[in-house]
Amino acid sequence: MDVVATARPATRSGDLVADIVADVVATTRRNTAVYSRNLFHAPWGFGIPPMHVASFQVVTSGACWLVPAGGDPVHLSGGDVVLVLSGSAYAMVDAPGTPVRQLTELLGGPLGQTPARHLILDGSGPVTSLLCGGYLLDTGPRHPLTTVLPPVVHIAAGQARGTGLAATVELLSDEVDRADPGASAVITALVELLFVYVLRAWLADHSRTTKGWVGALYDPVVGSALALIHSAPDRPWSVVSLARAVGLPRTTFNRRFVQLTGHAPMAYLTCWRMSLASRLLREERHPLREIARRVGYDSEFAFARAFKRRVGQAPGQYRASVGNNGWAGPPA
Repeated sequence: MDVVATARPATRSGDLVADIVADVVATTRRNTAVYSRNLFHAPWGFGIPPMHVASFQVVTSGACWLVPAGGDPVHLSGGDVVLVLSGSAYAMVDAPGTPVRQLTELLGGPLGQTPARHLILDGSGPVTSLLCGGYLLDTGPRHPLTTVLPPVVHIAAGQARGTGLAATVELLSDEVDRADPGASAVITALVELLFVYVLRAWLADHSRTTKGWVGALYDPVVGSALALIHSAPDRPWSVVSLARAVGLPRTTFNRRFVQLTGHAPMAYLTCWRMSLASRLLREERHPLREIARRVGYDSEFAFARAFKRRVGQAPGQYRASVGNNGWAGPPA
């Protein structure tokens, strides 16, 4: 019988899963944009084109439908939040079958490159209020946690009740309705929190029914090891030191880690270090030797070799390629 570790690593928020999810979001997301704050009277409908972006919709009041390209319509009501992670086209409508105009047409420019607008469409039917936007994602290798998520993540208001997600949606609703000076900066900050809270809510809801990475986060042993790696990626971790830290024999720990994550512990350590390095290269101008040190490499050469193997580009090439933090258009 496996011995379950009783000590869990100290994390920044005190919530192990929350910290890991926040880390993954921080290294995955390059930028955030609010496209529009909408007050629509039925009938109405708008389309989101396919983009290399994870887009979101927050229903602050009323009800509507999300219609994925080639998928079944999803009914949304006040307090619901939805993330479309696939980058596929979809439509938001008051009812299935309502004619759709492209949101780019309503905004008068490309999504993410056009200042957010407060759109009002007057009709004779019920009113729906929406906040619409997107998260520009890194084009590099995806973190393995993101591969288990469905194309559309829908968190209903009832599921979010009493959580940080519900509180964030309520704050967003207030800011959107008031539109006070400085509201734009507050809304952007809340939208960034929204990404983390939506993923946390989905993971918590599927922690008992989904194997692999979701189960790994909630496993007392593997989750603790992941938190140790995330909280101190620069430490010279080994399978032996991680196993000792979580209270298991080396062989038992290694087997359990591989079974749940599909990765050997040291392979995941390298994966996470390169994800973190990608973020540092995008957002900071420190020399490569400093970034190498911060992700656990004494040798700049060893770091560059590991980075190129994982990302497909040398660190300097990658930094130059992501220098433009603009928004991606439709996929080629």
